[in-house]
Amino acid sequence: MKKLLRYLREYRKECILGPCFKMLEAIFELFVPLAVASMIDKGIAGENRGHILLMCGLMVLLAAVGLTCTLFAQYFAARAAVGVSAKLRHSMLAGIQRMRYCDLDRAGSSALITRMTGDINQVQTGINLAIRLLLRSPFIVFGAMVMAFTVDVKAALVFVGVIPLLAAVVFGIMFLTIPRYRNVQKELDAVTELTRENLDGVRAIRAFRMEQAEIRGFRERLSGMTRMQIAVGRISALMNPGTYILINGAVILLIYIGALRVNSGARSQGSVVALYNYMSQILVELIKLANLIITLNKTAACWSRVAPLVDDDPAAALSETHADAPEIQPEQRGSLVFDHVTFTYEGSSVPALSDISFTAKPGDVIGIIGGTGAGKSTLVNLIPRFDEPTAGSITVSGIPSAEYPEEAIRQEIGVVPQKALLFSGTIRDNLKWGKPDATDEEIEAALETAQAADVVRSKALGLDEPITEGGHNLSGGQRQRLTIARALVRKPAFLILDDSASALDYATDLALRKALKNLPDRPTVLIVSQRTASIQHADTILVLENGALAGIGTHDALLESCGVYREIYESQFPKEAK
Repeated sequence: MKKLLRYLREYRKECILGPCFKMLEAIFELFVPLAVASMIDKGIAGENRGHILLMCGLMVLLAAVGLTCTLFAQYFAARAAVGVSAKLRHSMLAGIQRMRYCDLDRAGSSALITRMTGDINQVQTGINLAIRLLLRSPFIVFGAMVMAFTVDVKAALVFVGVIPLLAAVVFGIMFLTIPRYRNVQKELDAVTELTRENLDGVRAIRAFRMEQAEIRGFRERLSGMTRMQIAVGRISALMNPGTYILINGAVILLIYIGALRVNSGARSQGSVVALYNYMSQILVELIKLANLIITLNKTAACWSRVAPLVDDDPAAALSETHADAPEIQPEQRGSLVFDHVTFTYEGSSVPALSDISFTAKPGDVIGIIGGTGAGKSTLVNLIPRFDEPTAGSITVSGIPSAEYPEEAIRQEIGVVPQKALLFSGTIRDNLKWGKPDATDEEIEAALETAQAADVVRSKALGLDEPITEGGHNLSGGQRQRLTIARALVRKPAFLILDDSASALDYATDLALRKALKNLPDRPTVLIVSQRTASIQHADTILVLENGALAGIGTHDALLESCGVYREIYESQFPKEAK
């Protein structure tokens, strides 16, 4: 919770003034039963209309002042809660953006979405209620009991007996429901994950006619969560009848004792009404306190899920992200060295990459090929520091990658991922991701190189043609060419094509490779591909098998020396193999 307190420090004033105003409101509330008692004893019993009006005016004044204090308290509590939740969201998003790929895979998109929305909303609610009620409710409970003793000591002994019983019921139900609420939260994560999978895979679901199966699966999962919520709701529903049975029993006893003392002349009728009001205040505040504690426990559970993704010091993390780029020697820009690199995913006993070593000179074309799961994407993800090597070292443009700030190294690299993803906006907006201040001439040059100029020309609005979320109003090949153009706009020192030409025909693929070789500032290109035709003209080809280098060299040399490469080639060109 220390991390949360760091965010609350910016709202010290609100965290102090909010409870103070609530305490003032509580004090005024405790005086209301005394005013009612005085009205009954002196005004009604004595037929003193002036005193009745005076007490009515006093209660209106107490209500007005109490309402004003409540409004101020609510304002300060809301200001602190909303402010902290906004900063938490900013910090959490920054934390997610810096997570390694393996961390993102382990956390899961659905869980991250739930934490960013529902969990932080719960933290916001917890902060708000804590500022308003954490001091007020206990103060009212003990204050009402003290005030009851000032009215009638003997009758107030009923309070001493009923308060522990009420607390036992309230807190007993609370302790039974807290773990069940946590289970409901976990089930909500599962429902969110299922919903996200259905939205992401809606085309595959329809293609395989699995709509009804997915609907049944979602209904079953939702029914399970509903049953859990109903079960915990039934336990929670016992609170009101349980407490009201106790409180009404106490009221009966209080009225009985009060009536006897009124008959004997020891107490007035107004004092019995005042005691009844104090008893009602205690009941209300105990229920509020129980609900507050349940909320705070939910908040604590949600915070434990949010805290690992939130920066201890957001300002320090921001300065680290924007660290200055190291000075690069011009002749070294674009060079790449892997020196006995090994990488193991967290939780895996087998390395995804084992003892990988190779060197690329500036402007080289490096082809990377291998079977599914050979480690091709893992290898290229180490270059922009999406993941860090477990052993060995990587040198980028003559600088060890571990010493290269993440933002600076990624400015030097253009990445075209396996999944061609475009964002809602226009074609121009998407291409400017590579370089926000890019001119139309630079964009058009990148489009020509990526063989995507015809895509833009075919659109009525050209570069201003709108793109839907995910680029679903474009074909797979059009999306791939535009993502390649997006990477080329920044004129990177390294261009990583991670199986990003799979939707291109052979002619377009060949034209793309020729255009890349003819660039004036020719980048070092790393091509990950399943097709030997895409990499056979590379300066160096890396053949991966089970995370290890099965061969390294040119196309002709590998056909002679590497059985794995020869097998892949012959499977794609069987006639030539004969």
